Amino acid sequence: MNLLEFLSDKPVVGILRDVPLKDANQVVQVSAACGLKAIEVTMNTAEATDIIKAMKAAAEPYGIAVGAGTVRHSKDLDQALAAGAQFIVTPNTRHEIIRTAATAGIPIIPGALTPTEVQKAYDLGATAVKIFPVNCVGGPEYIKALRGPFRDIPLMACGGVNAQNAKEYLNSGANLISFGASIFNVTKMQNSQWNLIQSNLEALLNSIK
Repeated sequence: MNLLEFLSDKPVVGILRDVPLKDANQVVQVSAACGLKAIEVTMNTAEATDIIKAMKAAAEPYGIAVGAGTVRHSKDLDQALAAGAQFIVTPNTRHEIIRTAATAGIPIIPGALTPTEVQKAYDLGATAVKIFPVNCVGGPEYIKALRGPFRDIPLMACGGVNAQNAKEYLNSGANLISFGASIFNVTKMQNSQWNLIQSNLEALLNSIK
């Protein structure tokens, strides 16, 4: 899969951390209704591999890609790929994870923060580089600063992205943006507040049209 091309019309990845397995199908239904095209299940979520499998099966008819996030160790990568993850996201720059995914032809978006890490991650085979936590180091202005020297490296903004600043991140040079608890809030999911979750997701996606 060419992930960047796949997400070119809607460059957004939704992050699911601590989502209950029983709600996997509901998450897909909300995502499909709003037009979200990529969902990332973090590997430190209970039953993560089962959730990935369930979401992938539910998402296939809607053309939604399901990946794995918070892939910090080789065992995480092995489990994610065995579960059928279609792309991999990490919070840091781990050589062996980037190389293994890239060699296998799996889209890989490793986390980086400094210019040195950004270049290193891309050299190792990253599809795009996740700037995380971007909100702690200047937000859109930091993306804009990185874009100067790194015009050839696709960047994904992660950390504090919401409906109020999503467009600004894209205008500052981010190729992709990702969000988590600002939309897929654990408490709201546990309380089955799916209408509110859908409304918030629609607001974010509408903000970048």
